[in-house]
Amino acid sequence: MTENTLFCYESVNKSCVKHIYLTTVRTPIYMIFVAIILFTVFGNLFVVISIAHFKQLHTPTNFLVLSLAFADLLLGGFVMPPSMVRSLETCWYYGDLFCKIHSSTDVMLCTTSIFHLSFISIDRYYAICEPLKYKTKINISVALNMVVISWSISAVIGFGLIFLELNIKGKEDVYYENVYCVGGCTLIQTEISSLICSLLAFYIPGFIMLGIYLKIFHVARRQARAIEGLVSQSKSSEHSKTMTSSKTERKAAKALGIVMGVFLCCWMPCFLSSSLDPIFNYSIPPILFEFFMWLGYLNSTLNPLVYAFFYSWFRKALVMILFGQIFQANSSRTKLISN
Repeated sequence: MTENTLFCYESVNKSCVKHIYLTTVRTPIYMIFVAIILFTVFGNLFVVISIAHFKQLHTPTNFLVLSLAFADLLLGGFVMPPSMVRSLETCWYYGDLFCKIHSSTDVMLCTTSIFHLSFISIDRYYAICEPLKYKTKINISVALNMVVISWSISAVIGFGLIFLELNIKGKEDVYYENVYCVGGCTLIQTEISSLICSLLAFYIPGFIMLGIYLKIFHVARRQARAIEGLVSQSKSSEHSKTMTSSKTERKAAKALGIVMGVFLCCWMPCFLSSSLDPIFNYSIPPILFEFFMWLGYLNSTLNPLVYAFFYSWFRKALVMILFGQIFQANSSRTKLISN
């Protein structure tokens, strides 16, 4: 897969090894990465503009989605491009300071995105399972608090971990003598650091999401059966009754399956490898880490599709944005959702 092995900086001591990939391999991968970056940036940008512009969309749920899209937008615009160069050129040419800033921002934005997904699951729980309590439990103020918590905790984790060197605490000598090299920008963690970060950023939010969505799914099934009973009492045909219940259950199962499936498929390999690598003496190949990292990034690419593109209001808003109709007078008061 490689043509030759060189160094990132030929005249510098302790320079990292540079692997030059074949053009037939590098070019199509660059095209794929560029496509992922563009879709991430513009997909999330459309979500941000839609919710920010149209007053009808100013709801607690959508403010969470707006903040999620903004985090994913920053990830696509600021984090992914340098990561693309590092992944394919196998060298970091932007200096140690920017490496720390980039790594910190990477951890912060990915964690923020995951926290938002967890809070959105809590929002959906009250909307579906406790609809009578929804307006008292989830309002604009609560949603803004969720947003602040997501961003602040993620910033502490991301920047505190890197700039205080908590990720290599206790193994600084080993890192600088055996791992560090000029032209590299790889996040190395100790067993404790990896475990704590994985718990805070993935496993705890993931278990919260999984538990809540399983509860939502069971409630949706129970509601479908209740509807089935009402239809039966009203003497509707058996065929209509069965179709109504079946359609409701399939819709709930499909939506929840997509949410959890995308989240787990994108992030689980990354956090599992991050947790296991220190235990197995950092034996996981760097190229595999890069692949898992981009798989995690892909969650931010797919979030607009999962959380917004499935809604009819977003399709209407997208058309208005693309045709410049949002610049017309009173366009912000357009009704995208019919009562």
